[in-house]
Amino acid sequence: MQYWLLKSEPDVWSIDQQKKAGAKGAAWDGVRNYQAAKNLKNMKKGDLCFFYHSNLGKEIVGIVEVVKEHYLDKTDKSKRFVAITVKFKNKLPKPITLEAIKKNKKLSHLSLIKQSRLSVMPIDYKSWKIIYNMSKI
Repeated sequence: MQYWLLKSEPDVWSIDQQKKAGAKGAAWDGVRNYQAAKNLKNMKKGDLCFFYHSNLGKEIVGIVEVVKEHYLDKTDKSKRFVAITVKFKNKLPKPITLEAIKKNKKLSHLSLIKQSRLSVMPIDYKSWKIIYNMSKI
C-alpha cells in the first residue's frame, strides 16, 4: 500500500461532498499537471490519500481510499490525462493546517511544502503516521 495527498479547493469539491458520494466514490479528475497525472497513474486500488482543502483552509481534513485505478479523464478533451475514483473513509478528528505541518521539522521534506502547487503527491509512511497522529491531539 502507498500513501498520497490529494488537494481540492473546498468550494469546488469538499470532504463533505466526497462523503455524500457514498461507497461507490467519485472521480478525481481535472488534473492537468504532468507530474500530478503521473502520480495518479501510480496509485493502486486500496491506497490511502489525505484529503487536503487548498486555497480556503489549507488543511488536511480527511482520508479517502482509491477504489478504481487510473482511466481516461472524461473532462479532458485532449485525451492525455487520467482520473481515479476515490471513496470517503473518514474525517480527521482535528484538521491539520499547512502551518502546523511546516512547523514540524520531520515533515520539511514533503512535496506539500517543497512543491506547494502540486495537487497529487506521494507521502511516505513515516510522514503519514506523524500527520495522522497530529490529528488526534
